[in-house]
Amino acid sequence: MQRRRFLQSSLATVLSTACSGAERGRKPRILLRSSWQVVNIGDIAHTPGVLALIEKHFPEAEVILWASSDLSDEVAGMEHRRFPNLKIVKGRIGADGKASSAELGEAIAWADFLLHGSGPSLVAANDVAAWVKHTQKPFGVYGITYGSFWDADRKALLSRAKFVYFRDSVSLEHAKQQGITCPIMEFGPDGAFACDLRDDDRATAFLKANDLEEGKFLCCLSRLRFTPYWTIPSKKRPVDPERHAYNEQMKEHDHAALRQAITAVVRETSMKVLLCPEDMTQMAVGKEMFLEKLPDDVKQRVVWREKFWLTDEALSTYIRSAGLFGSEMHSPIMAVGNGIPAIVCRFKEQTSKGFMWRDIGLGDWLFDLDQPDEHRKIVPAVLNLAANPVAAKERVAKARAFVEQRQRDTMAQLKRNLSPATT
Repeated sequence: MQRRRFLQSSLATVLSTACSGAERGRKPRILLRSSWQVVNIGDIAHTPGVLALIEKHFPEAEVILWASSDLSDEVAGMEHRRFPNLKIVKGRIGADGKASSAELGEAIAWADFLLHGSGPSLVAANDVAAWVKHTQKPFGVYGITYGSFWDADRKALLSRAKFVYFRDSVSLEHAKQQGITCPIMEFGPDGAFACDLRDDDRATAFLKANDLEEGKFLCCLSRLRFTPYWTIPSKKRPVDPERHAYNEQMKEHDHAALRQAITAVVRETSMKVLLCPEDMTQMAVGKEMFLEKLPDDVKQRVVWREKFWLTDEALSTYIRSAGLFGSEMHSPIMAVGNGIPAIVCRFKEQTSKGFMWRDIGLGDWLFDLDQPDEHRKIVPAVLNLAANPVAAKERVAKARAFVEQRQRDTMAQLKRNLSPATT
């Protein structure tokens, strides 16, 4: 009991004994604040992506994952298969500086540096602010979008970071215009580009059961303007009438060109099409807006994935495909990070993250569904990808090389911030 009380006491009291790993001759210690939710394979992918980057480029560092409360045993088990020594903690820092769990208190006292992982914003802003207030230790931000959920406190917090990497140039420019004064603000790829989770057995079994041959099918993903979280029991959210109505209003507009692309692929190439989800709501969307509206001759060569999957099985499927297209973002990110072509459709509700496709050299594979003249370009682009797989992979290789160079640069910066001169 005394030990627990000590660990949950004000974090400031442990600072007198906390010094940098380099100064003490031990390994640098990173507390990774990541793992936002588990209903979306892209949100899951942020974490193993950043872990893989640290493992590759900063192998001497030790990492503990500070996860959000809804991290499930299933997802944690998947991450442990890839990173068997990974320690995971959960909890919050209270206003009084006390950690809500002994494990979190230990991790905060242990760490030299807090790294906020990729996400749609500074997702864990309150946790980062508490870290700064109660430990005075440094922190950095890796691969976020900047544009929503911001206030003066968040701007001031970002200005105190050692570095902030934005996953799209629109966010970077917006941050500069807002007057954020962090000394290092640059484009930094979303951590999910580095995700390398695999479940080859499940993927192979699924493809075999559905008569899908490696390299002879495209994956198609879709989404509504607003994720209908109210349809996911675990979220326990009430229906949002306004968002539901807007989803209903826009869904045909947003799916028509993609449905035409599916039809064109089936009728004009030898490829099949797999309808697959990025989050738990999208199986129903794919069935309603694609499968049920396709002509009978097209349906025969379209496979609808009825059940949700985790990131490892999804990525093992993507790397066996000829490419992806649709209106999701992180499946394409994971695909390109593993050398697979991907076409992205976006709309304003998805913030500015889609513009990263321009930043990595794939701008002509990005289509804005809010621009009417871009709808007609989707079918030719998808057909070209299907008909010219070698050229498509060559394009992806160039984009991937650019991403990997930025990954090296950003990880080098992280390493510099854990050297004796800076910690």
